[in-house]
Amino acid sequence: MTGSAVYVYAVTDAGRSGELAAVPGVTGAPVRRITADGLTAVVSTVDGTEFGEEALRRNLEDLTWLEQVARAHHGVVGAVARQGPAAPLRLATVYFGDDNVRALLGEHRARFAAALDRIRGRAEWGVKAYGRPQADEPTVTAPGAGPGTNYLMRRRAERDRAARSLQAARDQAGRVHERLAGLAVASRVYPPQDPRLSGRRDEMVLNAAYLVPGGDGDAVRGLVDSCDAPALRLELTGPWAPYSFAGLDDT
Repeated sequence: MTGSAVYVYAVTDAGRSGELAAVPGVTGAPVRRITADGLTAVVSTVDGTEFGEEALRRNLEDLTWLEQVARAHHGVVGAVARQGPAAPLRLATVYFGDDNVRALLGEHRARFAAALDRIRGRAEWGVKAYGRPQADEPTVTAPGAGPGTNYLMRRRAERDRAARSLQAARDQAGRVHERLAGLAVASRVYPPQDPRLSGRRDEMVLNAAYLVPGGDGDAVRGLVDSCDAPALRLELTGPWAPYSFAGLDDT
């Protein structure tokens, strides 16, 4: 692709006029709006050479480039979501021109409208739970047994203790999730993150998102703070733009 292209961040209601001029888009490109069929797409004009199909394949493997684009993308979506409901599009969604973006809004109008209605007046909160190491139990030995036998017995006891601890953490995480899901309008559970991504050595046993009415943030915090889960370490984040619940795949 040569010339320019249109990078799409999110779709919102038409008629929104909040200021976006100070929000930097990907590669520093200005952010603007395209309106059609009662919807508005928040976009930037970008270099078609950098965001063409072949270039994107290469760039998406460049972690530095990817991080910069992802930060800018989420920054724009967050700014739009603070002004009202915003349905984010996937990272690096690019069209050839404004008319193609208008066609997107017309073709998927009902699905975008349903997504916006689903998240209107609501925010996303994230909860991660990690297994908390339990107190050591007395060392198991067999009187009269040799060093090798006692070593194997200790190793087996350690494995059994770790398995019991992990199961206790999973059971408690399930109860925490049930309480949070009861407070939320919708919830979504994701696979646990790899420790290299989470930055934690403890095993993640819950990775969930909750769609909550905008005024219920204190209730979410209070519920997490009150959870009696000795085998868990809980981590609450938010409120966020409701990425987990605003996608077209939910419709």
